Amino acid sequence: MTPRLLLIDDDLRLADMVGQYLRGNGFEVDTAGSLAAGRERLKQGVYEALVLDLMLPDGDGLDFTRELRADRRTRRLPLLMLTARGEPTDRIVGLEIGADDYLGKPFEPRELLARVKALLRRAAPEPGEDEVLRFGRLEVDLGARVARVDGNPCDLTSHQFELLTVLARAPGRVLSRDQIMDALKGHPLEAFDRSIDVHISRIRAVIEDDPRNPRRVLTVRGAGYLFAKKQDSES
Repeated sequence: MTPRLLLIDDDLRLADMVGQYLRGNGFEVDTAGSLAAGRERLKQGVYEALVLDLMLPDGDGLDFTRELRADRRTRRLPLLMLTARGEPTDRIVGLEIGADDYLGKPFEPRELLARVKALLRRAAPEPGEDEVLRFGRLEVDLGARVARVDGNPCDLTSHQFELLTVLARAPGRVLSRDQIMDALKGHPLEAFDRSIDVHISRIRAVIEDDPRNPRRVLTVRGAGYLFAKKQDSES
């Protein structure tokens, strides 16, 4: 099945060039030049991934990302942000509100292709992988690619679920940022440590009783992160 992508960008020349390049590499690509047009596309069709520009004529891509993540239908849609904004703060905000990856303009089409392919690999379930990792009230369902607390699904992006899985597969062990990056096969995010910190904060926000005093995903200062096998309240 040919993967179907939606590209929302008001730069028509860029959208045409990127669309042609991705189509030539095995993708079906629809384009939209505004948020309004993008909303209509998403209502009418199903997409495997979204490539979204942040600066659009009828709104901000960051607000649109919040909107998508609040909608059950698009909550887990793999999303890559495109933007000319170069400030690290913009990247962090994008990741915090639910983007799976971030690519600054100008960019090489080959890099965009590699990142989109990596997004789709992470979103696809592993063949035959139906294991469920259970830790007290938390379960990580590898087949369904969803984490649950007390049976309720957690609001995590595809990348955040993958990161949680890496930690949950090594309970009781301290994993450095480099080890985490190595474990995220095909992970295209720029290798700056803060990106992992941002995703860890989001994971804590949805699985911990008190994210400010985490008991499941712990920071080991100067070393990395540790996923606790048991919390104090668990036997």
